[in-house]
Amino acid sequence: MFRKIFLIASILALVFGLQMAKAEEPNLKVLRKQMLIAIDKSKTTDSLYNNLNGIKEKSGIVNGFIGGLLALKAKHAWNPYLKLKYLNRSEKVFKQALIDDPHNIEIRFMRFSVEHNVPSILGFNKDLAADTDDIIAQLGKKNYGSADKELTIQIIKFLLHSKRCTPAQSLALNKHLTELA
Repeated sequence: MFRKIFLIASILALVFGLQMAKAEEPNLKVLRKQMLIAIDKSKTTDSLYNNLNGIKEKSGIVNGFIGGLLALKAKHAWNPYLKLKYLNRSEKVFKQALIDDPHNIEIRFMRFSVEHNVPSILGFNKDLAADTDDIIAQLGKKNYGSADKELTIQIIKFLLHSKRCTPAQSLALNKHLTELA
């Protein structure tokens, strides 16, 4: 009898624990919308950063968003020292995110977007080609990771408009865009 009660209690504790872990993972659709607002609003950037940074067990995608938010903190900072400090931290967090989830096109896209927009003289653009290659490879495998169809289309369009793709890459991206549309 004691074994059955212990077994049931253990199962309930496990289910409750899994639900708590999932509850800590943010809603990606909501987070994406908030990130768009954070581009222009430093208060939103700080709030999102504090919320995501407070998560104990961070997944690759959460670290990817934190990396993006650190880059936005650099954008909003007026002090050049803080700008560089945030960009350095952003780069490290993106590396960790990609260690956790190396083929997630959303993480790769966020890093690509940051590196594309940071002045090249600062040297934060060393992963542009690798990110482009991996995004195209994952699109070919239909491995969209955390990205839904709408985001995948936006990623492809951004890469095409960035003018950083080779003619062969642009051809492949246009083919994927046609397949998704």
